[in-house]
Amino acid sequence: MSVTTTTHVNFRGQAREALEFYRSVFGGDISLATYTDIHAVEDPAQAQQVAFGRLDAPSGFALMAYDVQPSKGYDPGTNPFYITLQGTDGAEIQPLWNGLAADAQAVLIPLAPAPFAPLYGMLTDRYGVTWIVGVDTAPSHPVSSDAH
Repeated sequence: MSVTTTTHVNFRGQAREALEFYRSVFGGDISLATYTDIHAVEDPAQAQQVAFGRLDAPSGFALMAYDVQPSKGYDPGTNPFYITLQGTDGAEIQPLWNGLAADAQAVLIPLAPAPFAPLYGMLTDRYGVTWIVGVDTAPSHPVSSDAH
């Protein structure tokens, strides 16, 4: 079992481009799912935007990114990132979720199974930090490092 944190950067329509750029810098592989892939399209213009994106480099560098939905506010200077806490075992992740959820400002997505992960949840803790908490899974929509 292991638990890690990964920076999660938020974009408005530029997540795929940003992940490709970061891959050009750090190397590695991108995995992603679009809003169409996870059946969560709010507006046809966002259908192919990134709902879940991750870059994993051979060095151990990891970065997650997504395109903020039209229904959510977005200002790159106000809400530019989340902290992602990933584990390999739900029994290990659940108490961490419970701790972060204590006196949380908001539970945005309750910790539960998701189309792209065995467990996934999102909350804003008592200090205003937004956390994505989940159980990691193998990429379901990999993009090879040769794709452009």
